[in-house]
Amino acid sequence: MLLKPFYDPEKSYEENYKQGPFGVFADGEVVQTVQSSTLHSYEFLGFKVNSPFGIPAGPLINSKFMRAAFGKGFDICVYKTVRTRVKKSNEWPNILPVKIEGDLTIEKAKKGLITKKEFTEPLAITNSFGNPCFDPKIWQADIVDLINWAKSREGQVVCGMIEGTRWDENFTEQDFLNDWVLAARLMKETGVHVIEANFSCPNEGDKVKGLLCFDIEQSLRIAEAMKKEVGDAPLVIKIPYFENETELRSMVEKMGNVVDGFSAINTIPAAIYDEEGNQALPGGSWRLKSGVCGVPIKWAGLDMVRRLKKLRKEFGYKYTIIGVGGVTTVDDFFEYRDAGADIVMSATGAMWNPYLAQEIKEKLR
Repeated sequence: MLLKPFYDPEKSYEENYKQGPFGVFADGEVVQTVQSSTLHSYEFLGFKVNSPFGIPAGPLINSKFMRAAFGKGFDICVYKTVRTRVKKSNEWPNILPVKIEGDLTIEKAKKGLITKKEFTEPLAITNSFGNPCFDPKIWQADIVDLINWAKSREGQVVCGMIEGTRWDENFTEQDFLNDWVLAARLMKETGVHVIEANFSCPNEGDKVKGLLCFDIEQSLRIAEAMKKEVGDAPLVIKIPYFENETELRSMVEKMGNVVDGFSAINTIPAAIYDEEGNQALPGGSWRLKSGVCGVPIKWAGLDMVRRLKKLRKEFGYKYTIIGVGGVTTVDDFFEYRDAGADIVMSATGAMWNPYLAQEIKEKLR
């Protein structure tokens, strides 16, 4: 049964930021931290955690959402992607339900998808925010407050997602790299436990494929520069689904001993149309494609976890694998763990089932 989502798709990003979270996340009830005597103790990048489960960057848009997530037992949570300057959200709506039967294969995604009127099970949605950001002074102060609050919650880890940006057409590759380093510096100043870098969103990398992670040499330069900047702070890279095994292998070989972990996957992009065949999301043609998440992309997340595990063993690396994509049930969590995920996260599933972490912990005992 789908409950009221803690991020309300009927409201704008700004309204959610000011008024949210909603539903069970807003009831004020806090799940007591489970002691190690009743639950196994797990490790995440040097931190002891109550469970290897949490919420990735996306729906946790400020410290209010983060606190609510920790309060409901999600032990590893990622603050939504931030930048070095202000950036407005894409026009509302930002989340729509889509029609998909079975898995969203790459072939299906290339043909485009059609929206539907209601959010129903099995959950399949598209989200299009453009990674908005408030002034760094605002998000830094918000995260610092969160860190101070989290000190009283044992076994829980605060992560922060960053994204470098080409702020204008005159930005050079060095300017782009410098913006990533600045974002990493600003995030480290907040005192977060783990920094995550978003290499998986459009229009940030090479001009052909549009994703930074597919420009492997530039990705490596940026990762090395960020790691030098943040020092001992764990650095995780968020990546999408790689169709090409040679590209994935090259990226892992070059970056797997530079960064501390890989989080996979983000979404699967597809053109989104309404029932009349028109572009579903308002704005220019650039907004025709949007990331799809939920149950139909679980196959891709599991596949990436298995491949990352295989490459880790082959190269003798020690990076952490975070499995994301289509986790909506307890069984999904264990399927990811069996595939090789050290940590599992859920965004869409957690949004509509805020009790998911508690349900998983019942099975971990």
